[in-house]
Amino acid sequence: MPEECLICGAPLQYLEKDELMECELCRKQEMSKAKCSKGHYVCNECHMRGIDVIISLCLRECSKNPIGILHKMMAESFCHMHGPEHHVMVGAALLTAYRNAGGKIDLDAALLEMQSRGREVPGGVCGFWGACGAGISAGIFVSIISESTPLTVKSWGLSNLMTSKALAEIGRIGGPRCCKRDSFLSIITAIDFVKEHFGVDMERSEVICSYSPQNRQCIGKRCPFMVESLK
Repeated sequence: MPEECLICGAPLQYLEKDELMECELCRKQEMSKAKCSKGHYVCNECHMRGIDVIISLCLRECSKNPIGILHKMMAESFCHMHGPEHHVMVGAALLTAYRNAGGKIDLDAALLEMQSRGREVPGGVCGFWGACGAGISAGIFVSIISESTPLTVKSWGLSNLMTSKALAEIGRIGGPRCCKRDSFLSIITAIDFVKEHFGVDMERSEVICSYSPQNRQCIGKRCPFMVESLK
């Protein structure tokens, strides 16, 4: 079934301006532009409940293929069709494959940092900020492996360049958003970027979408990952 509202499954509505919402799960009140057509609201933190499991998943992982690692994360119960969990997952999958392909990082510490930074990117930024969180996650990944800060030179440039390349691919396809499509586009772009700039060759596999039935806004034949017979 197409999934949007985590409470009732109804489609989401995006408002012209922020309204005070109360999360149905934790009762926290905050300003937001999103609610479901029946009035339910789930905050970003509750939307990501259970995401801590990705750290243990990644630390056990031996694959050099971030696409395959991301598929495993998407199969976990914490991951929904859309949501801010993807803002952590993209970078975590890349960090894991990067280390397994020979990248010199402390994976445990890097994953904790990825989770901390990725959680700060809220849902809906793709439409309201003009910067998809999946693409930002790829930039965070590069900022971690290159030890970028606001005062560094080369690493600062590389992390921003990574984000811009991922966003360019996402924007080229056009909307509406699909967190699965945008996550895979970001990872594929990052694989080539890391090989060029860091000399680490991560593996890749073909992406064939299996999520279309869950996505009310699937763009069908415009999606590069749609099964050929359905295009």
